[in-house]
Amino acid sequence: MKIVLAYSGGLDTSVILKWLKETYQAEIITFAADIGQEEELKGLSQKARRTGAVKHHTLDLVEEFARDFIYPMMRANAQYESQYYLGTSIARPLIAKAQIDIARREKADTVAHGATGKGNDQCRFELSYMALAPHLKIISPWKTEAFRQQFPGRAEMIAYCQAHRIPVEASLKKPYSMDRNLLHISYEAGILEDPWFDPTTKANRGMFKLSVSPEDAPNRAEYVELDFERGDCVAVNGRRLSPAGVLRTLNALGGKHGIGRVDLVENRFVGMKSRGVYETPGGTILMHAHRQVESLTMDREVMHLRDSLVPKYAELVYYGFWFAPEREALQALVDESQKYVTGTVRLKLYKGNITTCGRKSRFSLYDPHVASMEGVKSWYNQDDATGFIRLNGLRLRARHYVQRGSGK
Repeated sequence: MKIVLAYSGGLDTSVILKWLKETYQAEIITFAADIGQEEELKGLSQKARRTGAVKHHTLDLVEEFARDFIYPMMRANAQYESQYYLGTSIARPLIAKAQIDIARREKADTVAHGATGKGNDQCRFELSYMALAPHLKIISPWKTEAFRQQFPGRAEMIAYCQAHRIPVEASLKKPYSMDRNLLHISYEAGILEDPWFDPTTKANRGMFKLSVSPEDAPNRAEYVELDFERGDCVAVNGRRLSPAGVLRTLNALGGKHGIGRVDLVENRFVGMKSRGVYETPGGTILMHAHRQVESLTMDREVMHLRDSLVPKYAELVYYGFWFAPEREALQALVDESQKYVTGTVRLKLYKGNITTCGRKSRFSLYDPHVASMEGVKSWYNQDDATGFIRLNGLRLRARHYVQRGSGK
């Protein structure tokens, strides 16, 4: 038996690596995806081998993550429950895809992950496995009773690591869990399980990594210009950048000005509610700017149709159906809607706020002559509005005469 384990080197996957080797007497190949978490990847290969892996792969997926996953989602303006920018959700299908590629390369028959049986990630990983490689066996230790009995809590896992000399940074004092990538950092569990707990106080604000508190942001606003082509940001302040370069630049700008913090109680796919705190500085700026270019260039009915589908699109990403045919069909519509979303938007960043200060496009549908209230002549004839309104009011007049005017 040969197992490819999605491995971060943290407490859970360190324990799982050793447990899989002992339980299944299998060859364990570990895999880590570099999706922008930076310092967390140092020394993983050596640690994995010391813990029992026969081989380790770390793949640089940062550009692919930005180009093929974040950017398509941004074209849709997708937010789950109108608040969550889907930073963790969108990373999982890429990790699963790369893990399957490793399994094929290594001729492995099994994949494994460290997601718990209560969260959304188990769905995202396993639905992706099933969509891309349904022949592979899936091991999810947290959904195995023997594993849960052996490790009912963090104390037992830490003790296990100590007994097997597995180096981990986790301790019983750590008050929350954190997951980071190029798009965001998420925080949950521990002290955050109380939805009344305030992480923004001076005593608690050290939790945040990507952004300063808005109160501590500069007292002077900063302007930024973003250039878009067919719905994708291609330049910041006139400098052309790759998708990953755009996000890195905007993360730094947004973080500097305290932008992109979200604290919400969300509805997990498995049915329970959970409290999460997120930092998405670059993604928040990017989506705000994208919407502004759309407002200038996108046909009204196309925009309204696309917007009516955004909650479904976001739900599919959140639940783990990135590789499902319905998401792909929605993506085709979204991408078609972006053909003329090309232009520049100017934003002002100040103490957690984003203010739009201008937008322009060679495909602009805004006609100042038509829209002007200053008596400027154009091809628009205001007399047409009389018939337009009378026809739209026909049903309202009929309702009054028949159902209200007669006393019925």
